[in-house]
Amino acid sequence: MTGESGHEPARRPEDLSDFFLERANAGDVDGVVALYEPGAVLAFPAGRLTVGHDQIRSAYAAFLAGRPSLGSAGQQPAIVNGDIALTSTRLPGGGATVEIARRQRDGTWRWVIDQPSILALALRETAPDRAPPSSGGPAHWPGSRTGNGG
Repeated sequence: MTGESGHEPARRPEDLSDFFLERANAGDVDGVVALYEPGAVLAFPAGRLTVGHDQIRSAYAAFLAGRPSLGSAGQQPAIVNGDIALTSTRLPGGGATVEIARRQRDGTWRWVIDQPSILALALRETAPDRAPPSSGGPAHWPGSRTGNGG
């Protein structure tokens, strides 16, 4: 079953990360944007907050144009409290992502806040010698990695 966007909606919070990887690796910018609420906030590019579908679409269009190969070092179980969930994924090169998802009226889930590289960012600020290298993009969700391999 597909949602309004023509993409399969997330039935569980954990589906969001799986769909992100699938769609981002396929270069499906609109499919990635469909994972977010219309007023969602994305902490990307580094040092900026990208707000709403239009800005999120622009950020991902630029990032995915480079055809990065995205992967995951493992998704953490979602922590759910009512209609809110915390999702997180370990990144292949170190670091992690953290997102807040909200259950929609139809029972599906979308991200409302997304920090694509929380641990990598913290390490770069406090212990640069231990931080994974920056990919130039959201070393993000389902732990992303750029370059060859996936």
